[in-house]
This record gives sequence, C-alpha cells and structure tokens, in this order.
Amino acid sequence: MKAEFWLERWRDGRTHFHQSRVTPLLQKYWPQLALPAGSTVLVPLCGKSLDMLWLAEQGHRVLGVELSELAITQFFSEHQLTPAVHESAQGRHYVAGQIELICGDIFALDDATLANCAGAYDRAALIALPPDMRARYVEEIYGRLPAQARSLLITLEYDQQKMDGPPFSVAEEEVLRLYAPHSDAVVIDRRDILEKEPKFLERGLQALDTVVYRLQRKG
Repeated sequence: MKAEFWLERWRDGRTHFHQSRVTPLLQKYWPQLALPAGSTVLVPLCGKSLDMLWLAEQGHRVLGVELSELAITQFFSEHQLTPAVHESAQGRHYVAGQIELICGDIFALDDATLANCAGAYDRAALIALPPDMRARYVEEIYGRLPAQARSLLITLEYDQQKMDGPPFSVAEEEVLRLYAPHSDAVVIDRRDILEKEPKFLERGLQALDTVVYRLQRKG
C-alpha cells in the first residue's frame, strides 16, 4: 500500500484497526518467547497500539515504527507522556521512558538498529502489506534481526476473493515460505474469530481465522 493510503486513514479517523485494549493473544503467548527484561522489541507499523504500553510494562524497551505522525502524537498525548524529539536518517524519533517511536518508513531502518532488537511483535504489519511487498518486508526486517531473535506474529486467514484487504489474508503456507530462509516459524494458536468481528461478517466472509506464530531467527 502507498504511504498516502494510511496517512489519509489516520487523518480521516478511519482507524477501526486500532484496538482499545491490549491484544489478549499477546498477553497469553508473549511469555513463551522468554526475552530478557531490558531487551528491545521492534513493533513495525505500530500505530498507537496499547500493546506497546504492555510490552514496556514487561520490562522491554519498545521501538515502534509508524508512517503517521498523527498516530504517534496521539499515542503520547492519550497516555500523558511527553516525548523528547530528535531527527535521524531513519525519521523523526519520539522517546519517552522505555518507548521510542520513529515516524518514518520501516524500510529505512538501518542494520545497527535492527541488530539491537532482540525480537519483534507484529500484529498489524504483515497483514497490512499486499503480496508484492511482503517478501521484501520479511527479508529486509526479519532477515536482519540478530541470530536467535524471537518474535511473535499474528495473522488473519480468510477467503480473499470475498473481501479486499487490508487487512489481507496471509495463509500459513505463505508465512512458512517467507520466513524459511532465515527463521523458524511455528503455529502456536489458530482460532475462528468471525463471530467476534461483525464488520467482516457484513462484508460477506463465512470464516475468519487468526493465527499466532512463534518465530526464531536461525543461528
């Protein structure tokens, strides 16, 4: 998707993808990764997700990347945080406590930044990208994480012919293929959530699965 698509949605307030609670699947499965407190967790296409606050509360440093400056300023304002701001080649950095959000392109992250991340949490990025961008995203981001980096990925699966994305359907077979060159991907949860998502029912879907993967970078 072009950057303007997402910027326009934030400007217009069409952000139904934003959740007003911490993702239960994150709370349930994140402990399995056993990342040390103090380690940096990358949150790509982070929006103003409450999940970042939860990750920080677990003792992690959170590095979010988001195109929309409006989303970032809303995040800090809504949680009464006053960030320090500085610029770099990667974008504009907003830093408050354990949370750093970069307003910029996820593909602008440099090797040193990614090498400092112990893992990633992706609930919104992979399913936001059309097929032709997913391979680049997985290779350039996950492919540059350090050896043994551990991540949590949450996707959606549905009949793409019945509904246009985003969010896009990303089949298990595609996930395994995309990550295989550098990471082990294991499904740790799959559940039908259609009854809890009436907006997808209204758009004609007859099934909607959410799938949770544990990812580990190969040595």
